[in-house]
Amino acid sequence: MSEFLSARYENMKPYVPGEQPKDMQYIKLNTNENPFAPSSAVAKVIKNFDVEKLRLYPTPENKELKVALADYYKVEIENLFLGNGSDEVLALIFMAFFDKEKEVCYPDISYGFYPVYADLYCLKKNEIAVNSDFSIDVDAFIKTEKNIVIANPNAPTGMAISAKEIEQIVAANLKRLVVVDEAYIDFGGESVTGLVNKYRNLIVVQTFSKSRALAGARFGIAIADKKIIYDLEAIKFSFNSYNVNRLTEAVALEAIKDEKYTQKCVKEVIKNREWLSTQLKNLGFEVLPSSTNFVFARTNEINGYELYAELKRRGILIRQFNKERISEFVRITIGTMEQMKTLVLEIESILKK
Repeated sequence: MSEFLSARYENMKPYVPGEQPKDMQYIKLNTNENPFAPSSAVAKVIKNFDVEKLRLYPTPENKELKVALADYYKVEIENLFLGNGSDEVLALIFMAFFDKEKEVCYPDISYGFYPVYADLYCLKKNEIAVNSDFSIDVDAFIKTEKNIVIANPNAPTGMAISAKEIEQIVAANLKRLVVVDEAYIDFGGESVTGLVNKYRNLIVVQTFSKSRALAGARFGIAIADKKIIYDLEAIKFSFNSYNVNRLTEAVALEAIKDEKYTQKCVKEVIKNREWLSTQLKNLGFEVLPSSTNFVFARTNEINGYELYAELKRRGILIRQFNKERISEFVRITIGTMEQMKTLVLEIESILKK
């Protein structure tokens, strides 16, 4: 690092995204992307997009998109905040609502960006250990007086807690903020967006990167009480007023309209996930129950890093985390059935060796 970097960031460890090597053609199962193309309606709007309009700034309010989202989620447009991917939305939430007095906590095994945001904003990292079976310790979150961030379903475990349990956490203390990161909710979890009008201390964050196959477009949302959204908008307009670009706005609008296609892709991912889980169990793997578009698994036959490295050598990318308690696990994104069958054959070959 340079001598010009602020001292408050000298120990910060940035988030490490899934690798994207270019040395060969890989089956890419390491970044939880949707294996299916976006809706044909999205493709059509891109094909017919008026490129001349790119010289103009997008509308800061994103009114047309907010109207469509409000109709879909059964909320008012004042309950919606739009951002450049859910990562940006989460970063602005950390910036707006957490500080040395208003501390935040989150599970010790969860989305890797949470501790990064804590470092970025010079916050104390309060981590609540997950249970021995890697499930969220609901009772601990009910009892804490700190603000809360929970990924549900959780990542990288893939495990979910019920909407009833989330409500218990939210209702236990209305003076603290509860942020529920629902990036993978469409693959089997229970969304709590319907609780936003009931609890003023709840923020639900979702993304269009997963179930709607728009990871490259970068679009995320927050749904919350109108006063919370007002605060987030104030932060946004002090940071980047045009944070949703014209093309992303156009494709997100079409994606939210084509729910039939979204559900078709989701069902296919779930079917492939259950098939892969069964195959891995038959090979002796422990596979955690997943409500996401990935599985988290380990075996006594080979350690997590060795399996990751050998599959990469064979042209298949998966994710392995060098972190205590989960280093033996690998996270495998659900792909097409053809990709899943190729993966299983390669794993069988590796285990035989």
